[in-house]
Amino acid sequence: MTTYRSYINGSWLDSVSAKTAPNINPANINDFIGTAQLATREEARRAVESAYNAFKSWKNTPAPARGRIVAKAARLLEENKEELAQILTREEGKTLSESRGELTRAINVAEFCAGESRRMNGETIPSELPANFAYTIKEPHGVVACITPWNFPIAIPVWKIAPALVAGNTVVFKPAESTPGTAVRLCEIFIEAGVPPGVLNLVLGRGSEVGDEIVNHRAVRAVSFTGSTETGIKLYQQAAKRGIPVQCEMGGKNPVVVLEDCDMDLAVESTAQGAFGSTGQRCTATSRAIVLNTIADEFVQKIVERAKSFRLGDGGDPESHIGPSVDEKQFNTVLKYIDIGREDGATLLCGGKRAEGESLENGYFIEPTVFDHVTSDMRIAQEEIFGPVLSVLRVKDFEEAMIVANDSDYGLSSSVFTNDANDIFRFVQEIETGMTHINSPTTGGEAHIPFGGIKSTGIGAREQGSTSLDFYTELKVVYVDYTGRKREGNLY
Repeated sequence: MTTYRSYINGSWLDSVSAKTAPNINPANINDFIGTAQLATREEARRAVESAYNAFKSWKNTPAPARGRIVAKAARLLEENKEELAQILTREEGKTLSESRGELTRAINVAEFCAGESRRMNGETIPSELPANFAYTIKEPHGVVACITPWNFPIAIPVWKIAPALVAGNTVVFKPAESTPGTAVRLCEIFIEAGVPPGVLNLVLGRGSEVGDEIVNHRAVRAVSFTGSTETGIKLYQQAAKRGIPVQCEMGGKNPVVVLEDCDMDLAVESTAQGAFGSTGQRCTATSRAIVLNTIADEFVQKIVERAKSFRLGDGGDPESHIGPSVDEKQFNTVLKYIDIGREDGATLLCGGKRAEGESLENGYFIEPTVFDHVTSDMRIAQEEIFGPVLSVLRVKDFEEAMIVANDSDYGLSSSVFTNDANDIFRFVQEIETGMTHINSPTTGGEAHIPFGGIKSTGIGAREQGSTSLDFYTELKVVYVDYTGRKREGNLY
């Protein structure tokens, strides 16, 4: 068993609080991994103050030098990939192949951000004044709070911490309570890479306590958050009172639209992987399949067959396709939504209950679930479930499909399955999501391409890719009069 501690000003500290949180393998609740010591508000304040005191020196470190540290972190992630994947699978539940995929994404993001350290360019702008030189430079905010969820506890912290450090900010990192092991190990990686004391601080604790303290601290100059829409909006309101920039990546209710001329087997497989992969515990998961009436029966038959073919089990077992819900709370939430779907009149075709069988009885396993004849006014079609549950909505034509697809408060990701170029470009034009895919799952994404959504899904600059440093920098405009002569008239 391991005891997880916060990391503040270059030291791993025992909390004065008596509060702890157990770290339990969700595939086997008898597998007790360790205990996280939960920090106090005072300890959260110390973390912010540590970051504040380290900021000036880190800001004055040349950007390429900061980038070399992040590049070394990427190499260390690669060298320790299998160890980290094992830790991730044991405490979060996803399969080892999914954990390895997450590590690959984190490595790619860190490598990309390290390269951006040599491209933090401003621009020169012609001045309307004689003998005057105008240009812009990018500068860091100062202390940045990075608040991350449990479903991608390595990749998401990396795609916040890496650009924040490269830009010259110092960081207070507050991870989810469910995944302290990956947070601690990731912090150790950055320390080994050469991040100086105070530049990166890790605070373990509850969002309602330490998260609240961090967001409201006057020294915190920006907040990057990924998590539920409810929490994100509350955090956004808190930060708005202080006038600081906020980046929130929140929920999704991602649709696939399946048209008559599609490759049916491709549509079914992509939908199944999007809906049931990672146990449906990702913001880009496919939750709604919008299918034309003429092909709906065939699609439903095949998606049910595919759902039943997945093997549930401990993520460490190479034969497992789907792992458990992350904890009892999420497990009960998913089962509650399945009950709501039944009560609202949707037709349950498969799944819908706790999975049974050898080696499953001590884990939070839920059978892959498919509902048919779902309508847009049902809660399972509108609210994020975050579990292996797919709703099939039948429509008469393309126009109705687009109305149904856009009938959501969320706008993260989407897909269309068709071979008609006209329908492809109509879909791209009309769909209300920040990302969309053609003939591929809703879950895809690459480190060098921007990631994020619109509507109630996203607030602030996009993460990753060419926009990754936008949120973490301020733009300063400089005017240089290189004659120093007194000027007459209106200079605006």
